[in-house]
Amino acid sequence: MDQEDREILPESVPAFHPSRKVQFFEVTVYLFLIVPSMILSLFAVRQVTVGFALTAFDTIFRDSAMVALILFLLWRNRERVSSIGWRFENSGREILAGVVLFPAVFYFTGLLGSILQEIGFSSPPVSQASFLTPDDPVQMGLAFFLVVVVAIAEETIFRGYLLLRFMNLGLGRVGAVIASSFVFSLGHGYEGSAGVITVGATGAVLAAVYIWRGNLIAPVVIHFLQNLTAILLLPLVSAQ
Repeated sequence: MDQEDREILPESVPAFHPSRKVQFFEVTVYLFLIVPSMILSLFAVRQVTVGFALTAFDTIFRDSAMVALILFLLWRNRERVSSIGWRFENSGREILAGVVLFPAVFYFTGLLGSILQEIGFSSPPVSQASFLTPDDPVQMGLAFFLVVVVAIAEETIFRGYLLLRFMNLGLGRVGAVIASSFVFSLGHGYEGSAGVITVGATGAVLAAVYIWRGNLIAPVVIHFLQNLTAILLLPLVSAQ
């Protein structure tokens, strides 16, 4: 990673910096743990209806476990969480940046998804919608908790950890953004091909915001508002 890349990333770790070989094996193991199940989602056909609660708990535990693994790797390498973008000195400003940027990101992803479906890319079957839609107040509370966990966990995994590691392995900014966004999109196969492409593009936008801000808070806020709108707010409005 060159000097210009270092300047746009969070502060370097003073105590220890793992070698490129160590980081290569670390990322290989991490990808081996998460990518196979994500790829399978591309071919998943839900013949049996899966309830929202089961899906939510599965996602919460899986994402939490992957963040726990990242924290362990950082601890082993004597790296600080600030090295992957968790910096809280200007958290109010970063939250505001996320709120201000959210409408543009939401409009962009909605427009892109619509265009892709119009030109023939697939959308998720209507029969699959139930496993992403809460049905009662208890499930709505669970949905809110899910949205919080997913926003924090996925930004930590795909923008903070993988983006930084890909850059350290020599992919450069653009290559790291593409690689991390591609891996991010793999877990959304249930959304159809239009959804996978849209999610990948969204990941690239969030990565650009992270690189620009040098902080994960703004991308987390955008991610949170995206999912909150899609999982809770729009279904509530549609039900009226």
